[in-house]
Amino acid sequence: MNVASSMLLSPNDPALRSWVESANDASGDFPLQNLPLGVVEDGPAVRIGERVLCLRDALDADLFVKKLASNDEFLMALDVGWLNGIAELDPLAQSMMRENIAAMLVHGSPVRTKVERLLRDANDCEPTAPFVVGDYTDFYASLSHATNVGSMFRPTNPLLPNWKHVPIGYHGRASSIVASGAPIRRPKGQTVASDDGPPTFGPSKLMDYELEVGFFVGRANELGDTIPVADAWNRIFGFVLVNDWSARDIQKWEYQPLGPFLAKNFATTVSPWVVLRQALEPFRVPGPPRSAEDPQVLSYLADPLGTNVDITLEVLIASRDMRDKGTAPTLVSRGSFRDMFWTPAQMLAHHASNGCNMEVGDLLASGTVSGPTKESRGCLLERTWRGTEPITLGDGTERKFLADGDEVIMRGFCEREGHPRIGFGECRGVIMPASA
Repeated sequence: MNVASSMLLSPNDPALRSWVESANDASGDFPLQNLPLGVVEDGPAVRIGERVLCLRDALDADLFVKKLASNDEFLMALDVGWLNGIAELDPLAQSMMRENIAAMLVHGSPVRTKVERLLRDANDCEPTAPFVVGDYTDFYASLSHATNVGSMFRPTNPLLPNWKHVPIGYHGRASSIVASGAPIRRPKGQTVASDDGPPTFGPSKLMDYELEVGFFVGRANELGDTIPVADAWNRIFGFVLVNDWSARDIQKWEYQPLGPFLAKNFATTVSPWVVLRQALEPFRVPGPPRSAEDPQVLSYLADPLGTNVDITLEVLIASRDMRDKGTAPTLVSRGSFRDMFWTPAQMLAHHASNGCNMEVGDLLASGTVSGPTKESRGCLLERTWRGTEPITLGDGTERKFLADGDEVIMRGFCEREGHPRIGFGECRGVIMPASA
């Protein structure tokens, strides 16, 4: 008998609590209302507090409702070592799975004993990158970031005339997307001592991070078709933190006329737990108001929902010496995703507006998330203003850009009165020396 045959429960109810005690920690990232998905050594899994439940284990223990347990597409999705199969399920099956998992983990669940035997300590799991990503596109959607960077290189004309009309982006390299914790090798490339060259080839001296939020496409469109902006939010599967590592000296020499290339394609780190779109519903906020001087967006980008998400974002840095001595990492940036000028729906709709076929599992990233204050700037290029205003780490050393051995730690979370905190966990990476 399937003891969970009638067990479905909406996890967005803020009053719900889990029998997994660590999930009820008010300062934790993974309450019952979150239930983010990731991939561990045995396949797709869900995070609850400081524990992890492999979905295949739950299926084998007869914990899914019959309608799911007899769904061939659901069964195949659990046998795939990535989340692509789950993202391809129809929305009803996805919702049923989330509600079924919530019913297993809610306080008073009749299947607690069976589930408890299956839970693993999160520290014993090694999550991988959650999707097989066919394509990766990085946007440039923060007004503060675009203005700051523009003012460094074009003081009299920081924002190019197209920026407020069109979401600017470039195609990144999907093959170099790595999971949180993967070491990042300092890249080599052409750099110049002066704007006119000549170039030399060698390790980048100006390594930087970029604090971003990414989202995975959950519903595809056919080649030649578009995605209406009003439908775009519902086509997003879930969100992650993204570190778009950047070699600023290589970028300076190569970016004209076609934009970023080798300065960014050597590594992009994503956080391991995908926070589903449904879990972020309580934290949706209107897109930023536009001033009277701002241009009206073209009709295909007029987002009736205007949905941004209020995600607090932090960047911390720990040198090798700090880690060896147990010194806490230094907080160097704190901002919010709600400050973005272009919304996720606008980014996705624009990407498909020319008939580009978006595939399930494609990753779109926001570009550097920066706010109006110095402390909310989302990369060292801005935070140290091209190295002219170094930051001091907890061990007393200064940084203009990243040194070998530095670990960059990104965190994100949503908070709202009356709702449990929804977190993204961490996105980590340590800079390793360039190859010989």
